[in-house]
Amino acid sequence: MPREEMKRPLIRGRGAGSRPLEASASDPGTPVVGVLGTGDFSRSLTGRLVASGYQVVVGSRSPKRSLTLFPEEAEVMSQMEAASQADLVFVALFPEHYSTLAGLKQVLAGKVLVDVSNGVQVNIGRTSHAEQLAAMFPESHVVKGFNTVSAWALQTGPRDGNRQILLCGDSADAKEAVSQLCRCLGFVPVDAGLLALRALDLEHLPLRLFPAWRVPLLSTLALFVLFYLYNFLRDVLHPFVASGNARPFSKMPVETVNTTLPAVALVTLALVYAPGSLAAVMQLSRGTKYTRFPGWLDRWLGRRKQLGLCSFACAALHAVYSLCLPMRRSARYKMLNDAFKQVKAGVEDSWQEEQVWRMELYLSVGIMALAILSLLAIASLPSVADALTWREFTFVRQNVPGGGSVYSKWREHLRNVGPLTGNSVRERLGLRLPTTTWYPDATRRPVSEREKSPVPSTPTT
Repeated sequence: MPREEMKRPLIRGRGAGSRPLEASASDPGTPVVGVLGTGDFSRSLTGRLVASGYQVVVGSRSPKRSLTLFPEEAEVMSQMEAASQADLVFVALFPEHYSTLAGLKQVLAGKVLVDVSNGVQVNIGRTSHAEQLAAMFPESHVVKGFNTVSAWALQTGPRDGNRQILLCGDSADAKEAVSQLCRCLGFVPVDAGLLALRALDLEHLPLRLFPAWRVPLLSTLALFVLFYLYNFLRDVLHPFVASGNARPFSKMPVETVNTTLPAVALVTLALVYAPGSLAAVMQLSRGTKYTRFPGWLDRWLGRRKQLGLCSFACAALHAVYSLCLPMRRSARYKMLNDAFKQVKAGVEDSWQEEQVWRMELYLSVGIMALAILSLLAIASLPSVADALTWREFTFVRQNVPGGGSVYSKWREHLRNVGPLTGNSVRERLGLRLPTTTWYPDATRRPVSEREKSPVPSTPTT
């Protein structure tokens, strides 16, 4: 669409100097598009068609009353006149008003009818509105489409989130004609199949809220509840029963949630790649890749992107919760209590190199694992995935997650491994570092074995 045409307002008031329909045609070969109906969707669709250079006729039961609602380039007339002049007709009426079009059967014969209606509620057993329209006009070619795009999107122009328009119909030529119109309006047509198979699904599509996310979200929530209950019993309820101290209950809002999130992220990440392994084993056992997977496995494979984003969300929340741990009042009280106990015990240096190494590695590995999950989440965005070649996309999907899994498992091992003794941390890392100690003047120097051994005091005379 030319840029200068997009700058024009889609809907302008009709003044006394309105131009006739013939003057608005930019190309003699451009088909005349009819719109039956005068609602919000009809007005937005008419404005977009006019801005794209189409000749538009609007059919209304009250043409004079609806005259000022449409752009001046469109001609408002009766439904009979509009149906007679149009080559392609949009039926923008409520389904209960389809019966008012019965008198147009003869003039609409052989023409393409685009049904833009939607259902009021999800009803699997009913006949779709497009099929009802096709039964009323058996000599016309009915195409279901434009029901997934809003009137606002038609007015403002297509955006990344709503560029696709799903179409279904029994006539390939009719769908091609509607597809060409979609491209001229700036949208991307997608052939969804036959009318009897997909029309009802398209009508239900605007009524479903995140249909592909329901199972992944419920699975993640179930895993969170399971691990939270386990951590609650282990870290809160058991200490309370054993000691009678109610302080562990303060861990529930933050610390217990923070302990639960990484476990949920790991298990959810495993659920992303488990169906691929199962599918490979199934293909190897069958000796062919040309057989269909079971329905449950096929649906599982189709939800991997959502499961991966749920895993990333849990990992990101875990990072935020971890940053907030030192801000808690309970953490400050615990630090003050530990400092008081250290002073009371006369301990000048509380440095524990084992714990320092473990925490440093724990944080570093966690940051790397979160970075890998972030890379996977970014690569799943359509705008990023479309910019990658097939080889690049395959490399990211096959190789990067393995590193994330290794980092995540190593991190949990560092967190949950049993007590370490001596130089076990350095031995596991293959390091031979001198033992160091901290002095009050914030300087550090190696401590020899001789300095470690107690020096007998020399008696004074």
